[in-house]
Amino acid sequence: MVIAAGLAQAVSVGTPWRGDPVWWLQILALAALVWQLQRQLSWWRGALLGWAFATAWLTGTFWWLFISMHTYGGLAAPLTALAVVGLAAFLGSYYALACGVFTAIGRRGWARGAVVFGALWLLAELMRVTWFTGFPWGAGGYAHVDGPLAALAKTIGVHGIGAVAAMASALLVGWPRRQRGERGGWVLLLWVLPVAALGWAGRATYSESAGKLDVALLQGNVPQEQKFQGRTGIPLALNWYAEQLEQSSASFVVTPETAIPLLPAQLPPGYLAAINQRFTQGRQAALIGIPLGSYEQGYTNSVLGFRPGAEVYRFDKHHLVPFGEFIPPLFRWFTNLMEIPLGDFNRGAVGQASFPWQGQLLAPNICYEDLFGEELGARFVDAAAAPTIFVNVSNIAWFGNTVAIDQHLSISRMRSLEFERPMIRATNTGATVVIDWRGQVTHALARHTRGVLTGEVEGRTGLTPYARWVSQLGLWPLWGLGLAVVLGAALAQRRQGRGSQAHRAAEPERPGP
Repeated sequence: MVIAAGLAQAVSVGTPWRGDPVWWLQILALAALVWQLQRQLSWWRGALLGWAFATAWLTGTFWWLFISMHTYGGLAAPLTALAVVGLAAFLGSYYALACGVFTAIGRRGWARGAVVFGALWLLAELMRVTWFTGFPWGAGGYAHVDGPLAALAKTIGVHGIGAVAAMASALLVGWPRRQRGERGGWVLLLWVLPVAALGWAGRATYSESAGKLDVALLQGNVPQEQKFQGRTGIPLALNWYAEQLEQSSASFVVTPETAIPLLPAQLPPGYLAAINQRFTQGRQAALIGIPLGSYEQGYTNSVLGFRPGAEVYRFDKHHLVPFGEFIPPLFRWFTNLMEIPLGDFNRGAVGQASFPWQGQLLAPNICYEDLFGEELGARFVDAAAAPTIFVNVSNIAWFGNTVAIDQHLSISRMRSLEFERPMIRATNTGATVVIDWRGQVTHALARHTRGVLTGEVEGRTGLTPYARWVSQLGLWPLWGLGLAVVLGAALAQRRQGRGSQAHRAAEPERPGP
């Protein structure tokens, strides 16, 4: 049953048939897990159930990694399947730990148990965000980008939403099973009232208009199997993007990640100089995805910005993809089995400066960097220099025409909700869209087509509560809250155990027959 529930949670983050999130299914899936956990008598059985749930959920969420490793990387299918399930199982160990602890200390009291489960689930999600560079793709909170809990994004972010959803799941299970006269209402009020207050605060608007900007977002749709081929994909990309950059009349033009798939030294003579001249002497600006560096200096996955009267702007990707942009220790043998242009890239700094243009501060992020809201939040430390528009450049062609596109779109939409900032996305195959500051898609280009999306985006200034605390403290407030609840529950469990022992010891011995 828990495996089916885990797969249901994967579907809730993005349905395979439409790609849309289903918030109520996510709560029901977790409720099924809690129902099973409450029937277990040992912590290790609870841990095993949690591990099975999480492994099924995560495998069903990012199964499309199979395409990048097998179809484009040439890794044998059995080994690829083992690698995907192995990654899910490894990440699932965090949830196994959470469920094991819940079985040990969190089953007593329907209200207290719900709060403990929410805190433990929060800690497991934070482990997945932070440990081993982090891979929080498919976190439960993304199922709520269109649900009633979306209002909490401005105050506690996606991981806070995930914790509240987990608590709601446990309450759903515990309510019918609570014992008559059981005290728990005060515990429930202690948590429900703040959550309700945060939801009410999330209904307010914390940003103001910074004006509008007309944009052109390029989608080359270069087949991934040809992208780095000298006779096919490379000439196609160089010619098409150069043509669109030259012909565009929009004030701001954006290309996808590594739209120019060669280092500057490898480009045809004058190619990059022509782009530089085109935008530094006109009335338009552009952000262009390109790899930079050399063998001696190291390489970066970067974006170059061109605008009139200014030096070339540069943004280097900070949060690199394991196995794709850096090779973890002891795993070079694995990457050597694949035919993917892998390398150990250099990391850019956290909180790099934005690209200024026409009164806007445009903050690039590359590929799945928008998955880490706490890192984007580092750009909001100084409110005066905070971004007015997020710009995501990606290449999801590695994963084919799959739900990965929709999942990434929900991630970007959640960032817009958290910070009240629009997100414009230029991708190779989709989703190339304009997302407004309310998290709604206002312009979209058909996926897996070659074309240009033109539209208007409204920048915003001002800080949401989430932007204020995450920019200063990162995720530490959530860590502290989760740990405090769990430690409090463990101490309460210990006191109850001592009280029971003392009570039994104080009882007089019954006389024998």
